[in-house]
Amino acid sequence: MKEDQNFFPPGTILSADVTVNQSEVVRDFYKKVIGWEHSEYKRGDYTDYFMTTTDGQPVAGICQRAGSLADLPLAWLVYFGVKDLPASLEECRNLGGKVLTEPQGEGRGSYAVIEYPVGAICALSQF
Repeated sequence: MKEDQNFFPPGTILSADVTVNQSEVVRDFYKKVIGWEHSEYKRGDYTDYFMTTTDGQPVAGICQRAGSLADLPLAWLVYFGVKDLPASLEECRNLGGKVLTEPQGEGRGSYAVIEYPVGAICALSQF
């Protein structure tokens, strides 16, 4: 595959993440309710969690509400893949939507949270 080709078509749901206080408690709740497993991602003095199926397939993230994630909404965010994050954010604004968080990171893997004009919230991630 060429480096400039996209692995995912635009609009693909890449992940669902929730950013909360007490991420360990939330992690354990979903492990018991859904049957997920987890792996840890250390972020300085706290830990985020990659939630996986029992066979190790990543399905979601549970993140501590701290650092660059401190202002994210307390809700599950679905991450949709986009080809060009800045262009998608500009189009969001042009159509009356709001950009709730400016882009975090640059290029592939960068993301931002947007709000549809009537209130629905999601995240966009450039791939």
